[in-house]
Amino acid sequence: MYWVRIDNRLVHGQIIESWLPFTQSKMIAVANDDLAKDSLRREIMGLAIPQGIQKAFLAVDEIKVFLTEKFGPRGEPDALVLFADCGDARRAHEKGLVFTRLNIGNLHYRPGKKQICAHVALGKEDLACLSYFSSKGVKLDFRCVPNEPVQVNQVW
Repeated sequence: MYWVRIDNRLVHGQIIESWLPFTQSKMIAVANDDLAKDSLRREIMGLAIPQGIQKAFLAVDEIKVFLTEKFGPRGEPDALVLFADCGDARRAHEKGLVFTRLNIGNLHYRPGKKQICAHVALGKEDLACLSYFSSKGVKLDFRCVPNEPVQVNQVW
């Protein structure tokens, strides 16, 4: 299956320097409706992705079909799939994107959210979303970079 990560920053240094080598992915697939419509932002973000790594910037509702066409119905661990928030990851999962682990890498604090570790703040919608994933048997993996231990072990 794919390595799926929630990170509101999407493509940035930790993705390129840590997660890409860790996952040994040959592709970064970003599923974000706003980014899919913004060619300038896609171009700028794409510049950070090393040559030799394929990239795709798609609307959330397109990610499952795209990956299935690219890697087949079973999927291969060749894609690092990025979502900006839990709601987008849930939408893709409900549309049929299959994954067994969800890495929660970065969700910024804002009023109404509770900081649960240094890099993740959760609101009511986030908690409901994570509960959905837990109920579907998706393992939640809270860490910024792969060499850190999982930082939250709470069951939602």
